[in-house]
Amino acid sequence: MSQSVRLFIGNLSWKTTSESLKRAFQNAVGAESSVVNAHVVMDRYSGRSKGFGFVTFTSPEEAASAVNLLNGKEVDGRAIRVDLAHEREEGASRQRRRNEVEDE
Repeated sequence: MSQSVRLFIGNLSWKTTSESLKRAFQNAVGAESSVVNAHVVMDRYSGRSKGFGFVTFTSPEEAASAVNLLNGKEVDGRAIRVDLAHEREEGASRQRRRNEVEDE
């Protein structure tokens, strides 16, 4: 079984939704593509898009194709940035909290 591949999508328009982002990737790679999830990150206080999101593929080949096809292309009037997502590094305060919980 292949491992899923997560892409970082930057410079999104504030009007881009998770659904419209998923559709844009399915249209570019093919309607029968292996896009399993698309998520636009929203600000918890304003409810507005933070301007970036993530798209997950089950196929590494289709993910690579999406990077080549959509990086720099317009979605909802903005040229988007598409790249492989990197795991978020844990900040010092989060690590400290985790250590406190483990010590209890």
